[in-house]
Amino acid sequence: MGYSEIGILALVACSIAAQAQSESSNRCAALKTATLPGVEITNSEPVPAGKTIAPAYPGASSVGPLPAHCRVDGMINRRKGTDGVEYGIGFSVALPDPSVWNADLMMQGGGGGNGVVAYPTGAGYTGDKPALSRGFAVASTDSGHKAKTGGFDFTFMRDQQAYLDFAYMANAEVAGAAKEIIDRYYAKPAAYSYFVGCSTGGREGMILSQRFPTVFNGIVSGDPAMRTGLSNLAIAQWIPVAYNQASPKDASGKPEIDKFLTETDRKVFMDGLMKQCDARDGVADGMIFDPIGCDFDPAVLACKSGQADTCIAPEKITAIKKAFSGPKNAYGSQVYPGFLYDAGIASKTGIPGLLALSKDGLFGPYTTATELDVDAAALHASDPLVEPASTNLSTFSQNGGKLIFFHGDSDPWFSPLDTLRYYKSLAATNGGADKVTEWSRMFLVPGMAHCGGGQSLDHFDMLSALVGWVEKGAAPESVVATGAAFPGRSRPLCAYPKHAQYTGSGDPQDAQNFQCR
Repeated sequence: MGYSEIGILALVACSIAAQAQSESSNRCAALKTATLPGVEITNSEPVPAGKTIAPAYPGASSVGPLPAHCRVDGMINRRKGTDGVEYGIGFSVALPDPSVWNADLMMQGGGGGNGVVAYPTGAGYTGDKPALSRGFAVASTDSGHKAKTGGFDFTFMRDQQAYLDFAYMANAEVAGAAKEIIDRYYAKPAAYSYFVGCSTGGREGMILSQRFPTVFNGIVSGDPAMRTGLSNLAIAQWIPVAYNQASPKDASGKPEIDKFLTETDRKVFMDGLMKQCDARDGVADGMIFDPIGCDFDPAVLACKSGQADTCIAPEKITAIKKAFSGPKNAYGSQVYPGFLYDAGIASKTGIPGLLALSKDGLFGPYTTATELDVDAAALHASDPLVEPASTNLSTFSQNGGKLIFFHGDSDPWFSPLDTLRYYKSLAATNGGADKVTEWSRMFLVPGMAHCGGGQSLDHFDMLSALVGWVEKGAAPESVVATGAAFPGRSRPLCAYPKHAQYTGSGDPQDAQNFQCR
């Protein structure tokens, strides 16, 4: 083939590409005038390749560069609500070019009290490439209100409809709008729809599986904020009150919770815990892969008469055991589960671990009380509208739905044992544990704090595991994880009740040399 022929082919290829790009731009622009019931398209514009999204919060990573896509912004059911405030479900959809669209939709969950339409990249728990860069159309939403004072602004709850939208309605509404936009842009419907979220997003995923069981084919629910009132009772009242009973007092006689444990105390505790539980997986590596099987009792670290070194004061040990056991009512019944003894509980980064509390908690200074009426505190701590309590997922599962849970073992906000409690409870309603594993799996993440961070391997791709299960019937037995806390290390996260176990040979830094047992 001569140079002139090669040049002609190159010009033809460039012409075809330019024509395709022009068609995509025209389709994108046309969406701005699309008419959808109850939906107002506020903007649609082509975004060229190379855009990078700034970190969502300190310590997070930027996302990008992103591929070329059409971004569509809109509002569902715009209205004036309580006190004349404008409400409506804000949303955004990113549509990759038709030539690279994989025919699927992925919706990303929110966080905290929501109130912000995050850029729809689909970057959470999708491995090294966000969903948008992998060919998914991606949607996001503010869940029906605009935050005014930060990520935990709940003043919108004064408006009933805004409260209902946040509690359970908004994500299904946006999914419907996103599917209609996809159909119009690509001239064909999405083949499969997925939802991935953590914390509030994890709760949203559970809500969708329970109350809108045919909207999504697959859902990933991470560290779900499933019983926020009761978890806040545990971390804002039960645990501080237990620690206050053994904390030193200030000049006015009030306990100083930030001085409850000394650095030496923490080191003694963590050394004792890791000595007992670290190597249960076959290798001492600073991680506990079998926390459920870890039979650690902090009482072994209590100082005996005349002992002062390498031990902790008995009253502190009593307080720690009480704190980690979780709140119980006057009849001794568990109100909220306890927390795991894990490698990240003494971490001081991000949300501090439960052995490293400072003066202030998530929402202000800790209580200085030394007594707690759990019955009274728990009386109004539950909210049926928000909480994803239902275990009857027969429609979801029979429709082919797949549901993956994951939870950080060192999460200091929502106990992984609460998510595990829910997962186990699915068995009684859905034909037994073996039947449930045909459509739902749970993965515990050693060392991980709330949705990431800690002494953990917190980088993993749950989306691929979900897609493989939904579209190819490949149930995920394990998912490989890596993380900045342990450079060069990989481990399999195993589907409960199994955990990663070293085979006894090969590089212990490599996930290939571990089995799920």
